Order: sequence, then C-alpha cells, then structure tokens
Amino acid sequence: MSMTFNLAWRLFKHEARRGELTIILLAIVLSVGAVLSLSLFSERLQGALKSRSAAFIAADAQLRSDKPIDESWLVKAKAEDLNTAKQVSTRSMVFKDDDMSLVDLRAVNEHYPLKGMVGVAEVPFGQKKDTNTLPERGEAWVQSRLFQSLKLQVGDKIDIGDARVTVTRVLADIPDAGFSVFNTDPIVLMRMEDLPSANITGPGSRARYISYFAGEASDVKSYSSWLLPQLNDDLHSWRTVQDDESAIGRSVARAERYFLLASLLAIVLAAVSIAVAAQRYAQRHFDPVAIMKTLGATKQTIRKVYLIQILLITLLGILIGLVVGFIGQHVVVSLVADRVDVSLNVWHWRPVIIAIATGATCAILFSLYPLLQLFSVPPLRVLRKDLDASLRSRSIQFVASGGAIFALMWMYSQDLKISAILFASGAALVIGLLVATYFLIAIGRKLGSGSIGPWQLAWARIKRRAMDNSVQLISFSITIMLLLVVLVMRNDMVSQWRAQLPQGTPNYFLTNITPDIQKRLDRHFSDNSVDINEFFPVTRGRFVSVNGEGVNTEVSKEEESSNEGRRGLGREANLTWGNSLQKENEIIEGVWHGELDSDYDKGWYPVSVEEGVAERLDIKMGDMLNFNVGSEIVKTKVTSLRKVNWQTMQPNFFFVIHPEAMAAFSPTYITSFYLPTDRKDELTKLLKPFASVTMFDVDARINQLRDIVEQVSVAVEFILVLVLMAGSLVLIAQVQASMDERRQEIAILRTLGAKGSLIRKSVVFEFLIIGTVAGFMAALANELSLYLLQTNVFQMSATLHVEYWFVAPAVGALVVGVLGAIGCWRLLTLNTGELLRKMV
Repeated sequence: MSMTFNLAWRLFKHEARRGELTIILLAIVLSVGAVLSLSLFSERLQGALKSRSAAFIAADAQLRSDKPIDESWLVKAKAEDLNTAKQVSTRSMVFKDDDMSLVDLRAVNEHYPLKGMVGVAEVPFGQKKDTNTLPERGEAWVQSRLFQSLKLQVGDKIDIGDARVTVTRVLADIPDAGFSVFNTDPIVLMRMEDLPSANITGPGSRARYISYFAGEASDVKSYSSWLLPQLNDDLHSWRTVQDDESAIGRSVARAERYFLLASLLAIVLAAVSIAVAAQRYAQRHFDPVAIMKTLGATKQTIRKVYLIQILLITLLGILIGLVVGFIGQHVVVSLVADRVDVSLNVWHWRPVIIAIATGATCAILFSLYPLLQLFSVPPLRVLRKDLDASLRSRSIQFVASGGAIFALMWMYSQDLKISAILFASGAALVIGLLVATYFLIAIGRKLGSGSIGPWQLAWARIKRRAMDNSVQLISFSITIMLLLVVLVMRNDMVSQWRAQLPQGTPNYFLTNITPDIQKRLDRHFSDNSVDINEFFPVTRGRFVSVNGEGVNTEVSKEEESSNEGRRGLGREANLTWGNSLQKENEIIEGVWHGELDSDYDKGWYPVSVEEGVAERLDIKMGDMLNFNVGSEIVKTKVTSLRKVNWQTMQPNFFFVIHPEAMAAFSPTYITSFYLPTDRKDELTKLLKPFASVTMFDVDARINQLRDIVEQVSVAVEFILVLVLMAGSLVLIAQVQASMDERRQEIAILRTLGAKGSLIRKSVVFEFLIIGTVAGFMAALANELSLYLLQTNVFQMSATLHVEYWFVAPAVGALVVGVLGAIGCWRLLTLNTGELLRKMV
C-alpha cells in the first residue's frame, strides 16, 4: 500500500506542477465555494429575517389557550433554556364617567415582549417611539382611538371591570397587535398583576391565555416536540414564526424558499462542473494508464493509484473551496451590511457540512464512470491512439450522477417537492436535448457536405463530435436553465412584492361610518386634501346553511373536519355587497353577479364566494347559501368563485352579495386613505368632527413590510450575482474540457492548408449553434420549472415568459460563442508547429 501511495503522491505532485489537475481541482473548489457562500449567506439572512419577523408575534413561538396554561409547561420551557412571558387578552368595556367603549384588553407580565418593542407616542396619533418599559401597577397605556372616543387626557382615570387605573401614556403599537381592519377595538395595555382586581376573566369572559417562548431554534424545536403531544386541539394552538400567515410572514417565507432554491441550483451547477472536469481528467490519462499496463502494472494497482489521486484532489479542493466560500460570503455580507440586516457574528455549521458533502459526493460519484473508463483502457493504445476505453455502457454514469444530484438536493433542502420539481425539469431537459442532438446531426449531414466554408465546417464538426456535443449541449442547457430559473423567479417575486405595496398605499382605515355621515366625511377629507378610497358597505351576518343543511356555527375555522355537523365559519361573517368587482379580485369560475340579469323572482340572490373559504367549507357553484342577518334570512345562490389577493392592504371579503339582497338593511361603511408621514399630526383635526368613526392605523405595519421586502430584494440581487458567477465558471469549465480534441482538429486543418480565418469562424459558429440550441431548450425547460415552482412551492400566479424564448437563445449564442472564442483563442493563435508539438 505504501508503494502505491508513493506512486500516487508522485503522480499527484507531477501533474500539479504541470497544471493537469487544474480543471477538476477548480471544479471542486467551485462546487464547495459556491455552495458554502450561498448557503452560509442564506442561513445568516434567514436567521436575520426570522428574528425580525419574530417581532410580529413578540416571540419565537406562542402557545394560546382558552384556559390558564399549566405552570409546569413553563417550568419545562425554562429548563430547556427558553425565555418565557405571559399575556391574558380579552374584550372588555372601559368606562370614563358616563362614556364607555369596547376595548381589546392586553394584560402582560414584566417579561413581555420577548421579541420586538412596544411603541408609544407623546400625543394621540403622534409619531411612534419604541420603549423598553411597560405600564406600572395601577397604570394603563391606551391607543389613540380611545383618547378620541372617550375624550381622554393623559392622567385621567378609567374603569376596567372593578379596577380603576390611570392612563399614563399613549400606546402606539405592540408587536403582536395583528392586522385586521375588522378588529377595530382599541388596545389597552396593563400589568397582569392588576387583572384579578378587575374581576373580568371569570366564566363567559372568553379570555385567551398566551405564553411566549424565545431561544435558540434547536431549543424551541425540542420544546415543541415535547409539548405538542400534550396539547388539546380544542383548547390550545401552537404558533411559530413559520406559521405567520400575514403579508409579512408570507413574504419572509417566500424569500426563504428562494434562498433555498438558489442554493439548490448552486449544488446542481457544482455537480455539472465536476462531471465535465472528471470526464476530461479521465480522457487525459488514457495514455498514462496504457503505458503503466504495458510496464506490468495490474488493474488493482492502477485502480488504487487513481482512487488515491482523486481523494487527494478532492481533499485539496474542499479545503481551498471552504476558504474561498467563507471569504466570498464575508465580502458579500460586508457589501450589503448597510442595507440588509445580516450579522457577521452569527455562524452556522450546516452550510459547512453541506459544502463538504457536496464536494466529496460530486467528486466521487461523478468520477465513477470516467474512472471505470480509465481502468478499461487497453495497453495497445500505446501504439494505436485510435483505441479508446472499452467501457461503453453509460447506465452507470446516469444512475450515479442522477442519484448524486438528487441526494444532495434532498439532503440540503429537506424538501422533497422542490427537489423533485428541479430534478424532473432537468431530466425532461436532458431527454429533449438528446432528441435535439439527433436533429443537429441530421442537419449536420446536409449542411456539413459540399463546399467548405465556416458554417459547413462548424456543422461537420457538430456531426463528427455528436456524443461529445450532446454532453456539452446538456451541460450548457442545464446551466442556462438554472440561471434563468433564478433570474425569472427573482423578477417575478420582487415585482409581486412591490406591486402589493405601491406608493400611496392606504395606511389608515376608517370603520363604523354610518350612512348619514358618509358624504359629510368624504367632503371634509376632500377639503383637507386627503383622498378617500372606495366606501364598502358592511354588515354582520351568520352563515347558517348550505342547500338546506345547517352548518356548525359554534366551531372555529381551524377545527378538524372530524367534528359532527357540516363545517361552518364558527363566527359571524363580514358581509358586503356591490356590482363592481374589487381590485385584486379575479373570477375563476362562474359569472360575476354584476353581469347577470336582474330578475330574481325565484327567491334567491347571487353571491360570490372566495375560493379558499369555498374549498374549506366544501361550497360549490350552484349551492344555495343562507345567511342570518339580524332577524332575517337572506337566501343566496353561488354564481361565482373569486380568487383574492390577501396580501394587498385593502378590505377583502369571503362573501360578496348582490345589492338587491341587502336593500332592507342599514350598513356601516369601511374605507381607507393615504396620509404622508409628515402630515400625521393632522389626524386629530381630520377625525375630530366624527367621534363615532373608528380609525385603524396600519402605517407602522406597512413600513415594516416595506423594510423587509426591500432587504429581501437587495439580498436576492446578491444571491443572483453569486449564482450567475458560478454559472459562468461552469460554462468556462465546459469549454476548456474540449481543448485537447480541438487542438488536434486545428493542427490537422492547418496541415491541410486551411486558413486561420476559416478555422476561427468555424469554431465561433459551432459555439453559436450550440449556444442557440442550448438557450432555446433551456427557455422551454425554464417555463416548466417555473410553472411547477410557482404553483406548488411559492403559491404565486404562474405566467408565461415568452420574451425569454427569444432572449435565451440570443444570450446563449452570445455567451457560449464568446466563451468558446476566448477559450480557443490561444489555440487559434498558435502556428502549426506549436500545435503539433503540444500534441506529442
């Protein structure tokens, strides 16, 4: 073994000095460096985003309960090194003298919040400032709307149940306030120690008990695994950052999936580069193996020598790749530090393990078939250079390579769906490219015959090198496809994010607007240069039956379908009506009732149902739905299903009924308006004449969402640049892999008297043809990948990207043509004598 190792080591040093190991070494360095830099940057960015998004639930996880939470569970959490806090929330009446108002009461202990900050203001509707303090015992902080409705002043006393507390500050915001324009009760924040004296949490109070947990992700996961089996689904609900279904939560989750996608594509790019390099490495050693066999070396000795050499190359490549990857992500983080919240002090070991596994797995499995070819080289090749390896079956290569890629993708993502989509798209592309190769060969037979010109010579070379060209075509196409997926997904994702919050997005909502003040309010705001958006009529109604079958009206929308009775909303619904389809609503089935005839003598009225609630409640087109509004039953028939964009900051509704059905009911209205930050101090003046109107301030939420979207957008830009750089290096490696054979071809053509311009043009034209076909096939595969990813993973609307059907072939031809010309330029500038000497 020591003699074999010494031989392998001497061969390794010899080839390292001559540069024979450069391509495969660079491929391994590329694979490890790209995966580490992308994965580490993504992990750090995800950690920063999760930390920020955790502020919207005031912790890393929440446990909500309809009954007081078992104290032993909190003791266990502390034993797991988790910080905890408590809150009791309920709705209650607040009194000041003869005035009263329904409020959303939040009683918290001294540890609240674990994430995020409580915001206060100096005056009602004033600018928010964060504070790390809480109300003292006997104090309460109340939101601006309660100052308005109860005519409060700081220092006034208010009664909450049997307790009397002093209003000491204006409450602007709390981290887990939530967002719902129909949850309009102003928040009152007080200490939990004052709750017993208020005596408002007895039977029938509908109080919610919330415990908050924060700590290391592994500790939270471990605790949740212990806790979840003990929870009663009827009483408890466990919520983490990943469960946040708000616009902010969905944006962060989508960004995390994109980072995962980009890292997966880096793994595939790395695998492709190693596959190309390993093939070239084996081909360059056909002659040395033949010589070793003629000198008496056994197959076992040769096998050990080259396996040791591959292991040495892999080890060196992994070490250099780790250094390059760490430096690369450090540079990226430093560049975006002032724009993106990514900490250099946070370290994750998982990307390092994945990077090492990627380099080792790709180097070994992608070298398997080339090494088997190498071991099968006959000794007679020493005399006859036309003899090649005797191993012809490529099934080993396909199984090893495909299995390696899929295993790495699944190991890294732990998401079978994303891995399967990308793998299936790549497989479909390979099959399509194999078919395209046969067409290229057929065209090459016709165009490569006759008079010799640069185009004919290019087609003849494509025909002659059909197998090598098919491998190169597949490599180019997969690389271009992956780059297209990252680029187009980034464009679609960021454009959808920004479209949901354009400039001028309403940041204040007004509710409880009665018909008698609607026009006066609209005129008052207009006189003060504030534009009011559309007024939506709203009334409360209970959904009671489907096709005459009563629904369960006492269950929550989260209940399991196993409960008795047909599933219902479990609460009153906010019903609206109108003949105009709301913005960001799309009819996906049926006909919008504004386009139907107005003859309803059959005793029912049209209703449009949102697709999500229709699926959840098993409502179908043509079903008869009954609503209890006040003391009346409104009979409706489902005439359309709507797709609603819930991420827009506008009121949206499950049910929209025809106006004639609601003519007998008196509604209140809801509307919204935009007010720039520098005019916020005008709010008091705007609302003073309308004491009964309730205002809901979402300005802080919108700014937080915009901030996160902007940070994610910048991060996505840099991830895109990293993937493009990795893809470019893969393309260069693919061009370099064919240099030996091209050197022989050019030498022969020069010997036969071909002009340098003819050879140069033919080489460029060959790469142009390959790049065009690769770009077009990549564009088609890109559409398949994007459709599957957007509809199954990112929950986005899938659209065709026809422009890339033209852009991708043009860019593919340009990039591959330029890289091919650059890669071959040195060969094209050598004279015939130099070329012949390099062939020896």
